[in-house]
Amino acid sequence: MMNVFPHPQASAVTRILGEAGLPYSDLTDAHLEHFFGCGSISAPEGIVGLELYGSVALLRSLAVSSKCRRRGCGTALVAQAELFAQSQGAREICLLTTTAQRFFERLGYARVPREAAPVAIQGTQEFSTLCPSDSAFMVKRLPVKKSSAVHEPH
Repeated sequence: MMNVFPHPQASAVTRILGEAGLPYSDLTDAHLEHFFGCGSISAPEGIVGLELYGSVALLRSLAVSSKCRRRGCGTALVAQAELFAQSQGAREICLLTTTAQRFFERLGYARVPREAAPVAIQGTQEFSTLCPSDSAFMVKRLPVKKSSAVHEPH
């Protein structure tokens, strides 16, 4: 079982993103509020971030250090991000990738035309400027969260 935790240190986030060649110049403290790490809290081996826009979320910056790949860290991070997005009212998660399309397909994401991106996602820096225009745009519908209230007969 992979240890996944909220709010990894900013220095760890930028280190891991830099090693992976992913953008981080736009990250603010507000962005970091929706980041998760995996592994050791003091030295995470992977990170993922979310940007929330009402019923849609942008999964961004999934990166796992090269020495820790294929151990479940990326899958655990995506699962945590999906649960968090769902708990915040998101009905779907979008992402852009140049290298991990097959990984995300295995997790239930489907490639769709960039023109089909929700307006809120099209307005993000990742979509409009940071990610190359040939990045795969992918979407996953999240299951509707069931009410926890259970009505039992008396």
